[in-house]
Amino acid sequence: MYDCIIVGAGPAGGTAAYHLAKQGRSVLVLERESLPRYKACGGGVSPAIAKWFDFDFSPVISLKVDTIRFTWKKGDPVETKIQTIEPVWMVQRDVFDHFLVKQAVSKGAELKDSTEVKSIEFKSDHWEVSTANGTFSARYLVAADGASGPMSKWLGFKEPKRRLAAALEAPAAPGQDKSKILFEFGTIKNGYVWSFPKADGVSIGATTFLGGEPGNFTKIFKDCSSMLGVDVSAAKEYSHPICVWNGNKTLHTQNAVLAGETAGVVDPMTAEGIRPSIFSGMKAAEAINKALGGDANALEQYTEVMNEEWGADMAWAQKLAGAFYRFPGVGYKAGVKRPTGSQIMGQILCGQLRYGDVVGRALKRLVPFG
Repeated sequence: MYDCIIVGAGPAGGTAAYHLAKQGRSVLVLERESLPRYKACGGGVSPAIAKWFDFDFSPVISLKVDTIRFTWKKGDPVETKIQTIEPVWMVQRDVFDHFLVKQAVSKGAELKDSTEVKSIEFKSDHWEVSTANGTFSARYLVAADGASGPMSKWLGFKEPKRRLAAALEAPAAPGQDKSKILFEFGTIKNGYVWSFPKADGVSIGATTFLGGEPGNFTKIFKDCSSMLGVDVSAAKEYSHPICVWNGNKTLHTQNAVLAGETAGVVDPMTAEGIRPSIFSGMKAAEAINKALGGDANALEQYTEVMNEEWGADMAWAQKLAGAFYRFPGVGYKAGVKRPTGSQIMGQILCGQLRYGDVVGRALKRLVPFG
């Protein structure tokens, strides 16, 4: 009988495992894939996460980037240097996620990868989790199996709203500039195309935010390939869903909580997912540790904390996204092209600013169009 079983070894699951194991709790992490495993993702990590851990992430940081380049329909560029103490971290998700869960294992957590969960059942005071490699029991459960995982549905939560995204990894071209993150607006409806440099290549992708058909991702990547400085023809493309925050929600049930993309924590303006997933994993661990200590309201408080400390700011992000992506040409001129606008977005990506600090003023510039 474990204190907690965590399903999914992504940023949320690895974080929850680390913080629970650090408290001396018995933890089992179940991961469907064999680690390390590829994850379609830009791999941009806010350095703000460092304050939530007591170990050094430098072994898994591929690059640090402090410049963002924005374009509108592959032209009209804006470049801004982020005025922060620490630049944005560029990571490869297979390396980053595996590193994080290994830190949990170093504190006593157990990991069983290549172990797909087949079913779950609550038995009076604990969860029974059946897998392809046996059945395991725990007093508490963290569902962190991502946007496509079944855990949320099995726990009785309604299906989250999913948005479409696609990503691929490409080798760096000779002499390619690795000093900038690129965001291209106007090429894809209701979203953007992005390019994040790595030490040995580049991650590129496209995301939509307001629903509807995004168009042909493959064609979009080919159209942008010369601007991005990559040959996409030889790269394998991965389509995947993302679960953006779309309003306050219940994230707990009987002896279980949702974390990471299973909880729909992705930023609805930028699609940032790693930092909110880590935040939710940390808060889930705090709640379960309190519950194990006898606090009957701990899981309910987890829902409240996530809605207040993350959701309240995401409500502002949602308002901004609604105005910006419906009228992106106006948004680009009124927001990105303003000297302070692009700088502010960089500081939000670094975790140095919150949307609530700035979005009210930004929306006033977009009100006639939103």
